[in-house]
Amino acid sequence: MTRMNREATVRRLLEQAPPPVPPGLHAEAARRGARLLRRRTLARRAMWLVLLAVTVVFVVWALTVRPWVEPPSETTPPLTVW
Repeated sequence: MTRMNREATVRRLLEQAPPPVPPGLHAEAARRGARLLRRRTLARRAMWLVLLAVTVVFVVWALTVRPWVEPPSETTPPLTVW
């Protein structure tokens, strides 16, 4: 196909009336989109809730265990006479 033929074919396709849309397609697409949006919102909220719970558990653990403090020695050196 030459360039002129391709342009003419494209123009003819663009000038034609679009094919009919099946009835109820818009309502079905809107319903599916709303459901998808609800699922994404629920998943996002659940992830934030899990992140919050993990943060609270970590803070409580860190405050009770205090891993940054050096543990006391379990043995003492022998006492020598001065």
